[in-house]
Amino acid sequence: MKLDLIPKIKHLQSKHFFMLAGPCAIEGEEMAMRIAEQIVNLSEKYKIPYIFKGSFKKANRSRLDSFTGIGDEKALKILEKVGKTFDIPTVTDIHLPSDAPMAAAYVDVLQIPAFLVRQTDLVVAAAQTGKTVNLKKGQFMSPESMKFAVDKVIFSGNTQVTVTERGTMFGYGDLIVDYRSIPVMQQFAPVILDITHSLQQPNQTDGVTGGRPELIETIAKAGMAVGVDGIFLETHYNPTEAQSDAANMLPLDKLENLLQKLIRINELNLA
Repeated sequence: MKLDLIPKIKHLQSKHFFMLAGPCAIEGEEMAMRIAEQIVNLSEKYKIPYIFKGSFKKANRSRLDSFTGIGDEKALKILEKVGKTFDIPTVTDIHLPSDAPMAAAYVDVLQIPAFLVRQTDLVVAAAQTGKTVNLKKGQFMSPESMKFAVDKVIFSGNTQVTVTERGTMFGYGDLIVDYRSIPVMQQFAPVILDITHSLQQPNQTDGVTGGRPELIETIAKAGMAVGVDGIFLETHYNPTEAQSDAANMLPLDKLENLLQKLIRINELNLA
């Protein structure tokens, strides 16, 4: 596991996997700080390097009337405050090349959404900030093809790159995780498993993405057994109140139990 690729978490170095977790979108300062504090407490208790996740803007929405954010600068300043308050790195996704320098002024990791990972200008702009770049594998891409996305970052002069598996389209309205992709992509970069987005059910007739949150533990344990480097999940103290991705979030009060189980599986891998 190449923790040196992730800035600001060396004080939590351990044999454990690392974790990207938080709400889908930044909806306000109070909710972001509340979620971050609880996860920070768990990360320190179990010595799991932690990166707070929150989208400053939701650009990929099915319906025009869906929540997209509270304002770019306002949300980015909240992410910055979370990072400084808890002394942890933060990650957010970007959608346009012009987003890269703007977001890089506030966060430590720039994430390229799965639908946009083939957009060369976007990937290069993220790489040129010097920040760590997390590339989400397109739902339409083979794991082997992600090598070329990784190369775009590296050939732009940035070796701080990770790849995230988040499922592959299975028909029109479902996703499936091919766990063979994890060791394949680990040949290119550290690999993160996006547990909650892998359980999305997109393209529903009502225009609101569905999900299978009851399978979060199943997906997570399988990924840990395969030997994934990090986990990504979206969590909220009350998922039904979340403005985005409510259908596949992990309730925050269930996170500790999940981490305990993943640690035990990880320890078997290390034995």
